[in-house]
Amino acid sequence: MFDIYDQCKLVTNKSAMKSTINIGYVIFLSVIASLGGFLFGYDTAVISGTIAQVTFLFSLDTIQQGWFVGCALVGSIIGVLCAGVLSDKFGRKKTMILSAILFSISGIGCAISASFDQLVFYRIIGGVGIGVVSIISPLYISEVSISKYRGRFVSLYQLTITIGFLGAYLVNYWLLQYSLVGAENLSHPLLLKIFHIEAWRGMLGMESLPALFFLLVIFFIPESPRWLILKRQEKPALRILQRIYGSKEVAEFELSQTRQVAIAETKSEWRLILKPGIFKAVLIGVAIAILGQFMGVNAVLYYGPTIFESSGFSGGDSLFYQVLVGMVNMLTTLLAIAIIDKVGRKKMIYYGVSGMVITLLFIAFYFIKGKELGISNIFLLVCFLAYIFCCAISICAVIWVLLSEMYPIKVRGLAMSIAGFSLWVGTFLIGQLTPWMLKNITPGGTFILFAVMCVPYILIIWKLVPETTGKSLEEIEKMWEK
Repeated sequence: MFDIYDQCKLVTNKSAMKSTINIGYVIFLSVIASLGGFLFGYDTAVISGTIAQVTFLFSLDTIQQGWFVGCALVGSIIGVLCAGVLSDKFGRKKTMILSAILFSISGIGCAISASFDQLVFYRIIGGVGIGVVSIISPLYISEVSISKYRGRFVSLYQLTITIGFLGAYLVNYWLLQYSLVGAENLSHPLLLKIFHIEAWRGMLGMESLPALFFLLVIFFIPESPRWLILKRQEKPALRILQRIYGSKEVAEFELSQTRQVAIAETKSEWRLILKPGIFKAVLIGVAIAILGQFMGVNAVLYYGPTIFESSGFSGGDSLFYQVLVGMVNMLTTLLAIAIIDKVGRKKMIYYGVSGMVITLLFIAFYFIKGKELGISNIFLLVCFLAYIFCCAISICAVIWVLLSEMYPIKVRGLAMSIAGFSLWVGTFLIGQLTPWMLKNITPGGTFILFAVMCVPYILIIWKLVPETTGKSLEEIEKMWEK
């Protein structure tokens, strides 16, 4: 507990923070770190435009098709298992550098792979990069942000994921058109193969360009000051905090606050994880991470073009409509960033998930009764766009914010890895099972299942997750321990 002197000091320093915080510098750090989200989004979404071509070229059955989509998710599971340990040992910055290298190798390897097995191998390499960056980028942003705006800054990561989605859809659409008209004039045999004969290679290979850019710009940001304090490197941490807060006094105060919680426990990370309050937070994080994957969003992002084609759209139209899905996703995330620190995490989930249930039931109704009633497939498109709006304004915008701020500093990397592991297991299962569900329980039954899975999610948020809006990471940590 603070004594009266500490409370007065806290009020004084918070007043100073309002006038001296270097918002521009925090935005710079957040934007650089969030570029990992762009690669996450691109690598995740680009697969949707390549499924039909790769399936035809390698004569894949439904199980192999699911493996082609899901193999990167196996890599993601490996990545999240390693990310927490690596970031706690070597730092957030070095771990982001590793993810950028993995993305670069994956993009180039996919473009030149000589067989389906090689393609899967390089997709798994990219998946490891996704798993690593999905933990470290929001974690880094959370640790350099200030309490008042932390939700917005961490949500930048989700925004760049949606920009990555949109970028992948646009690249897929453009390269498909280019492969039909224009690419046949390329003279180099390799380029002719990548951009004309087998355009999916270009779609996957284009990831290497932003990956190399990400690798370059990471060197322009410092290490997380909170990680430096945890490792007793307080001088460089103080310099970074002083640049963030614009005041040596405020920086020293923030350092002392972090030091109190960073050195309060001497137990191992796994022993700390098992403490009652912290263990509860970890279980809640695991639950909301895995349940969120069974509410349909990744099925739409991975198999959107396939679903659109099955409802009567042409191949070109289905890719174009997937671009619309990406645009709605990105623009809605911009809205979420603007309101997340005002409305609060929990309210956004209440409204958004309620809308998801309604739109999922409408989509199921279309597949069950649409043809019989003569309903236009434009109705399906509108429902999909409404569903994406509800996802982007709620679970997509909030999940990475919650996971990055829920856990104590000494176990933050490990705890996020555990929650991230459950998230990617759920994503892998959806990637594998969606083709089977669409075929065996029909699209209508599949989307009804997604709607049902929304119910336990919203109940967990309502009953078990405290509101974290406006609280410092240290305040949230003490709240769980109580």
